[in-house]
Amino acid sequence: MPAMIPFNRPCLSGREMEYMRAAVENGHSSAKGPYTTQVQDLLRSKLNAKDVLLTTSCTDALEMAAMLIDLEPGDVVIVPSFTFSSTATAFARQGAKVRFCDIRMPDLGLDPEHVESSMDDKVKAIVTVHYAGVASDVRRLRSIADRYGVPLIEDNAHGLFADHGGQQLGSFGRMSTLSFHETKNFICGEGGALVLNDEGDRGRAHILLDKGTNRRQFLEGQTDKYTWQGHGSSFGLSDLLAAFLLAQLESAPEIMAKRRNVHQTYMQLLEPHASHLNLGLPYQHPGDTPADHMFYVLLPSAGIRANVITEMRHHDVNPTFHYVPLHSAPGAIELSDRLQPCPVTDDVSSRLLRLPMSNDLQAADQERVVSALVEAVEANSVTAV
Repeated sequence: MPAMIPFNRPCLSGREMEYMRAAVENGHSSAKGPYTTQVQDLLRSKLNAKDVLLTTSCTDALEMAAMLIDLEPGDVVIVPSFTFSSTATAFARQGAKVRFCDIRMPDLGLDPEHVESSMDDKVKAIVTVHYAGVASDVRRLRSIADRYGVPLIEDNAHGLFADHGGQQLGSFGRMSTLSFHETKNFICGEGGALVLNDEGDRGRAHILLDKGTNRRQFLEGQTDKYTWQGHGSSFGLSDLLAAFLLAQLESAPEIMAKRRNVHQTYMQLLEPHASHLNLGLPYQHPGDTPADHMFYVLLPSAGIRANVITEMRHHDVNPTFHYVPLHSAPGAIELSDRLQPCPVTDDVSSRLLRLPMSNDLQAADQERVVSALVEAVEANSVTAV
């Protein structure tokens, strides 16, 4: 029997274990160690950011972003409905209400038209997600945010090192967040980062990172002691995980090339079937450098997806769906200020199917995936509802 092709397989790039051993041997494995510094310096340089702070998750980075924009009761933050719950809960935890907006085809990013029609004086921030590492209409969203005098925040969990029109994703907004979860392009098991594009956020962000103290000022010799200054938490990433992450980021060109190859192979295998099976294939903006974070298809109808997943798994292939729309989830009743229709989100969420994707996925396994998908769709399309 062939081995199951998993949805995701974390991959080593080469020096992860060497660096982790060194982190233990140098005596600093907790947060803010030497590997943390190296990773932050590397990301700051690559992203042309004012600062980068490593966190234990992208969720933590989003929570720090929410703390930095000084939300008050009654404030509203616009968030796409088609995203992971963390994108919304980070701002709800700070007392804001969330207003869910729709996405648009074909990039599955936040729809500027819906955002524009949803703006009022309660809105204090706009959060956009670059789904699958493909840019949302971030320039237009930035224009709307600037016109209303509110910050744009980029949830860039999927898009590290992707660019849009020659500019890095994550550099358009006041700040952005990254994920290094084991399912992402660059991993350390679980981790994240807050990317700061505004010099004015640096001082307070470090206080939040240092559990509410001015420890950074003390270490830089700006004060003779450090003390509690206000809100903060234990957001910092262990240097052990930063050591693992450094090895991954040092191999970024190789990792990105591998994922590009996997993505292109899927496209080549599926394009001959897309028309007669009525499959939607991923969109990427012409001229952009994509992140190739995932490969998905849009099935011809919502009614066949459960059967397609079951039948593909019978062929030892493990696909999966993605987000359940947040505007229709139970949490929206309590945490949203008003519920509004998001028809594109509803449609995409019901038909989207993610295929196995990893750095080292072999072409022969991709052929198995596509064969299982085509057979399952053909078998179920006749009875689709």
